Amino acid sequence: MSFFSSDAAGAATGPSQGSPYSLVIMLVVFGLIFYFMILRPQQKRAKDHKKLMDSIGKGDEVLTTGGLVGRVTKVADTGYIAIALNDTNEVVIKRDFVAAVLPKGTMKAL
Repeated sequence: MSFFSSDAAGAATGPSQGSPYSLVIMLVVFGLIFYFMILRPQQKRAKDHKKLMDSIGKGDEVLTTGGLVGRVTKVADTGYIAIALNDTNEVVIKRDFVAAVLPKGTMKAL
């Protein structure tokens, strides 16, 4: 039971006060870590994807987020593109759903 009395004696002295600026410095450090580890890479990926969307043209072979591989046949100003999956099938998708532009000849290799 002696360990209870030592806790009571320690509690009577009160908590030690740190520097009031330590909390502010810690928040700034966490903010910088958050910016450089999460926000900045996400903004870079979004910028690269936007550049990819703007570079899509007729004749490009693309891979969609749904897994479709096809050749772009039409590019509309409204944000939609037509993709020919083969000689008979053509789908219209929103330009944002293109995951990657593939090298020429990829469809023949499949």
